[in-house]
Amino acid sequence: MVEWMLFGLGAALIAAGLFFVLSAHVGIWRFRYALDRMHAAALGDTMGLLLIILGLCVRSGAQWLTLRLLLIVLFWWIASPVSSHLIARLDITVDAEPEAHMQVKLGEAVRREVDI
Repeated sequence: MVEWMLFGLGAALIAAGLFFVLSAHVGIWRFRYALDRMHAAALGDTMGLLLIILGLCVRSGAQWLTLRLLLIVLFWWIASPVSSHLIARLDITVDAEPEAHMQVKLGEAVRREVDI
């Protein structure tokens, strides 16, 4: 009985993770501006990966594999926001008219920092 409950919990976590990954994929195709697409991709893959790996951890039990999977999540949660931030900074710096794409206009402090 406990094994079926663990199977159900693992399957539910994996299904929820796949839902987040597929929603991020739809967001990437739906949004027009690069920063919007990047935001959808960064949030979707981070949460989707967490849920999928948690589902795999539930299915594998308490083993060394579980520790390795959790280390993958830790690395991903450190690397993904940093890389997303750097790509966003690059897009703001390179784009000649970023305000044309945004609903919220950039403030003076940001203009001076980015040298727009």
